[in-house]
Amino acid sequence: MSFESGSISFRAFYVPKGLPEDVVSKFAKNALPPVDAIGRDGAAGWVTGRHMLDRNITDDTARMAGYLRLCLVTAEKKVPDALLKAECKMEELAVMQAEGLSFIKRADRIRIRKDVMARLQPTMPPTLNGISMVHDANRNMLYATATSDSKCDKFTLEFNRASGSEAVPVDVATAAKMRKDISVSNFGPGSFSPNVKDVDAVSDVGQDFLTWLWFYSEAKGGTIEIQGKSCAVAIGGPITLLHEAEGAHVAVLKDGNPMMSSEIKPAMLSGKKLSKAKVTIARGEEMWETTFDAKRFTFGSLKMPKGDEKLDAVSAFQQRMVSLDTFMEIFLQFHDKFLAERSDAEAWGKVKGDIVQWILAKY
Repeated sequence: MSFESGSISFRAFYVPKGLPEDVVSKFAKNALPPVDAIGRDGAAGWVTGRHMLDRNITDDTARMAGYLRLCLVTAEKKVPDALLKAECKMEELAVMQAEGLSFIKRADRIRIRKDVMARLQPTMPPTLNGISMVHDANRNMLYATATSDSKCDKFTLEFNRASGSEAVPVDVATAAKMRKDISVSNFGPGSFSPNVKDVDAVSDVGQDFLTWLWFYSEAKGGTIEIQGKSCAVAIGGPITLLHEAEGAHVAVLKDGNPMMSSEIKPAMLSGKKLSKAKVTIARGEEMWETTFDAKRFTFGSLKMPKGDEKLDAVSAFQQRMVSLDTFMEIFLQFHDKFLAERSDAEAWGKVKGDIVQWILAKY
């Protein structure tokens, strides 16, 4: 499972009311059906974090180092495209030969395809797809590999139904409300270009945040202090600049050193804002590196500081989760600093002007 080793692509969730004491038994009641019981319509259910067929959900199997570790598995019986095409072609040729036809009508091809699918599908082994999750009871924070919108919707629906609790995706709005009791709905659109009026600017607080973070990292030193330790942030490429107005206008810069590209200045002056970029956070000798999607508030391929290789599996997992929690808290504290400026009309007006001048001077 991705939370145990390697890089992690994930989305964070708040669980505001926590989980009930009998949450493990609740998930056990919603376990994935046995493989031999999965029919043509497929199935979805929960397994432990040990592997995708571990339906034995108990306190011993579902918890690791104090964290609840589960996986939502979707099982579908799919006929491989190559096999389906070959079988259909065989049936079509047989019909053509038996009836002396030179071609098969479209309606007959559709019927043959349905018949072949009905014959083959029950014999297919299920294809398994999983969304791994880890819940930290101390912070009521949950991490899941549900980075796409469709997976997020699927995960929250199944999690809420099984647990009886609510998982709320962490984004600019929920983080502002949960941490600072600020409603971002009160924020109007803001432009970082002298050529675009505020009312015509991209109204996406996530993009405002990432663009501000880029500016803060380069023009303002990019550091904050947390519990007496200095934490620094840096923004790197590849980057995506986006302006949604009568359709999405996107600029993706990858080659060379995209942060120094001559394309940035005209893109920003046309109203584009940073939508996706590589974010590096450092605290002393510790370093985290990820690709942050500002619109979805998701983290791709997070690389964490190297852990102690001598630890046993449980201790190593705990070390990784502590490191993940640390990264998330540092990142959200940078978001807190952004909110402090964004929620102050006078301060934000100055920041917008400073970003414009920084872009003009830098590029």
